[in-house]
Amino acid sequence: MSETKTFNRWMVARWSAAVTLLAIPAVAMQFSDQVVWGPEDFIVAAVLLFGSLTAYEFVSRMNVDAAYRTGLAVGIGALFLLLWVNGAVGITDGSADAAYLLVVAVAAVGALVARFRPGGMAMAMWSAAIAMTVVGVVALAAGLVPEFNSAFEVLGITAFFVLLFGGSAVLFREADKAASHDRSAR
Repeated sequence: MSETKTFNRWMVARWSAAVTLLAIPAVAMQFSDQVVWGPEDFIVAAVLLFGSLTAYEFVSRMNVDAAYRTGLAVGIGALFLLLWVNGAVGITDGSADAAYLLVVAVAAVGALVARFRPGGMAMAMWSAAIAMTVVGVVALAAGLVPEFNSAFEVLGITAFFVLLFGGSAVLFREADKAASHDRSAR
């Protein structure tokens, strides 16, 4: 089977999964009063899902390395989850939640400055991990986390995202090593 057919099948699977995820709340609303989404919820979900997928499809075509594509998927997935969780319930459920948008900005600006090259993408993801850590620690230290949220919860969520960004960075670094090896072999 050719790589193009495999790639197209995976692309169809990704987009089908996104459509299915978007359909779940619509179907659930037919059977339960506990799921209440308005048009704005579907619009935000669609923009996040399809925007994330579009970014993945566009950038992944720049590099065929499996580590690069996996790092890209983990990084975009982490950004998607960060925006989704922060928008739906908030991470600190307080005034510090807006600061988590800085993490998204750090990752996006870093990726653009790196021109999506693997070494630069690794640095962008490490920078996002550091920004995530700084925002979480500063939110706790400055007393911006409401009393009903524990420091353990905020640190746990912060650590989860730091691990995702760090994992993405490691994968991009592996892709950079492979690209360097390929260049030196020529």
